Amino acid sequence: MSERNWAGNVTYRAREILRPASVEELAVILAREPRVRVLGSRHSFTGIADTDGVLVSLAAMPGEVEVDAAAGLVRVPAGWRHGELVPALDAAGLALANLASLPHISVAGAVQTGTHGSGDRIGALGTQVAAVELVTASGEALVLRRGDDDLAGAVVGLGALGVVTHLTLEVEPTYQVAQTVYEGARWDDVLARFDAVTGAGDSVSMFTTWQDADTIGQVWVKARPGRADHDVLRALGAVPADGPRHPLPGIDPTPCTVQGGEQGPWYARLPHFRLEFTPSAGDELQSEYLVARADAREAIEALRGLAPQLAPVLQVCEVRTMAADDLWMSPAFGRDTVALHFTWMLDPDAVGALLPRIEQALPESARPHWGKLFAMDSATLARRYPRWDDFTALRDRLDPDRRFTNDYLIALGL
Repeated sequence: MSERNWAGNVTYRAREILRPASVEELAVILAREPRVRVLGSRHSFTGIADTDGVLVSLAAMPGEVEVDAAAGLVRVPAGWRHGELVPALDAAGLALANLASLPHISVAGAVQTGTHGSGDRIGALGTQVAAVELVTASGEALVLRRGDDDLAGAVVGLGALGVVTHLTLEVEPTYQVAQTVYEGARWDDVLARFDAVTGAGDSVSMFTTWQDADTIGQVWVKARPGRADHDVLRALGAVPADGPRHPLPGIDPTPCTVQGGEQGPWYARLPHFRLEFTPSAGDELQSEYLVARADAREAIEALRGLAPQLAPVLQVCEVRTMAADDLWMSPAFGRDTVALHFTWMLDPDAVGALLPRIEQALPESARPHWGKLFAMDSATLARRYPRWDDFTALRDRLDPDRRFTNDYLIALGL
């Protein structure tokens, strides 16, 4: 087998990909195979989905979205992508509180790796999870719900606890969002009023190439009706873009969601890219570090100092925020968080050389995104996650024989 991830920087070592059509077939695979990992939409840039055993794809598993509108909950097959889930929610007049930048990633894969959207008052995608259903290494079908002690450990489970088959997500009535892109803001001004800028909408993203360490290329403000504070950006000298923009300067903005302050459905504004487009061909690498909000200025100033080293290898850097959560392995665990996301050129050697420098420069609160490239060692990671030992104990209980372990988890000290 010669299968790769979306970016092409990881070649999976598994001897085959199995596609069970039922939970029963999945249980048979788990009873037979000594090493198993789940393959989602292949948008991870690390070896988190790799294995020397077999890969399991949930694409053939049957299922539909089950809506409980009265309870504000939907049960979703884990292998579905957000682009498949959204039409089903929209047909029921329902919505999620947040979405990631890309609608093309799998629902369970995004949650299991700690993926997030953006917003001062909005948690990572895992905070919407009210229940996790998984098949453990023993073949047991386990359901963890709100109120269960283990749920907070299982949501961002890194694929280490079992095969997630369904998630139950909290939903709300559908809503509208408008998106405006601003240009010309400067870091000194934004850092002086950081809370006001990131609070200027429900979701705010700042993009820079670090070609200029003083200027922010674009600020994307996404807000429900009546929630945008455009005066904040204008007071800092930023101006609305004179047409649609792509986060990467000079790139055709057609794949991007509608801008210019035009209201539209939540799912057509919260992601940066439209459902019907694949945003790139995968010719990139990605890293992301999430720091305590209290350390935002220190972290951004550190990147400004590294700008001459970052710019030659970088396509774009995005700065965004999220609310604290209680999910043990979430990079936003226990503190309001600022994410520093890097979309790199497809140059593994150059990126690999830069990552230790970035990690050394960032504050001690920095935690990496599990599906993106980083260099942090296991001892450092364990210190930065207060519930690390609780997670390993949960893993030992659900997978005592390490059926779901792979080289990636071993390198993390798991």
